[in-house]
Amino acid sequence: MERKDCLKNKQVRPLYQQVAVKLAKRVAEGHYEEGKKLHARSTIAKAFDVSAETARKAVQVLVDLGIMESYHGSGTYVASREKAKAYVRQFEDLQTIESMRSQIVESVERQQREWTHFKDLLDDMIVQTRQSYTVNPFIPYELVLTDEAEHLGRTIAELNIWQMTGATVVALMKEEQLYLSPGPYAKIDQQDTIYFIGNEYSLQQMHHFFYPKN
Repeated sequence: MERKDCLKNKQVRPLYQQVAVKLAKRVAEGHYEEGKKLHARSTIAKAFDVSAETARKAVQVLVDLGIMESYHGSGTYVASREKAKAYVRQFEDLQTIESMRSQIVESVERQQREWTHFKDLLDDMIVQTRQSYTVNPFIPYELVLTDEAEHLGRTIAELNIWQMTGATVVALMKEEQLYLSPGPYAKIDQQDTIYFIGNEYSLQQMHHFFYPKN
């Protein structure tokens, strides 16, 4: 049985306790006045569609709580409306707490399902990205150099880009002019866009190489 079902089952009270609460509510609401004799247990059983034994246990709960009094040979009488009200309030407060607890548990379980779903989506995205790279490894990455970039004004040869990052520069965009296969003496300047090929490690290394503080 699942955990959620177990929690629900724990919140189901015995039938005689449910009948006891219903009887107490009738006393609290004045349907049964103090000093009034309670109907026969068979009548209570019929009214709540339960067995006579269940009705007997329910009445006994109220007797134990002082809501009713039982006299041998005479019957059972309503003893205290105030105690009935207190019992009903206590029951309703407990119901509220259990309801809140149930909502919290359901919320936590829902969040866990959502996080699991998010993780599955993220795993699928990573797999798709890797498959895409495997199918066409020559789709270049691009990196825009802002004024915060390091190594500006130096050439590709001076920077040893391939040795430092594992990336191969295949093009440079300078002032909207694209230069394919730039040579080792091509200078890297602010606002340039570098196009390079490599793996995921190369992409990370290029970012770290030019933006080590980010």
